[in-house]
Amino acid sequence: MQFSVFVIASALLASASVAMSATITGFAGADCTGTQGKSFDVPANECSNLGGDSAKSIRYSGVPNQIKFFLSGGSHDSCASVYLTLGGGSGCATAPPSVNWGSS
Repeated sequence: MQFSVFVIASALLASASVAMSATITGFAGADCTGTQGKSFDVPANECSNLGGDSAKSIRYSGVPNQIKFFLSGGSHDSCASVYLTLGGGSGCATAPPSVNWGSS
């Protein structure tokens, strides 16, 4: 079974307009190990898929406030249901056992 994931990097914006984005990178192994995939810049408060790739884990950096991972398919499409929320900054999110993050 393969889950699809969409990510959104959110920011709490004050009155000033500031261009913010996070960078996400997929990896073949858990804990952001193994072969590195493509990197993508995701603007704050925008939902993005993995560009057609799949990954066991995703490294993220430059997240202003928090990053949310959404499952895709059925009622979860269009970033409708949060699967995992992690804090701002940088880190790594590993998919559940026996599945990869990916796009459909």
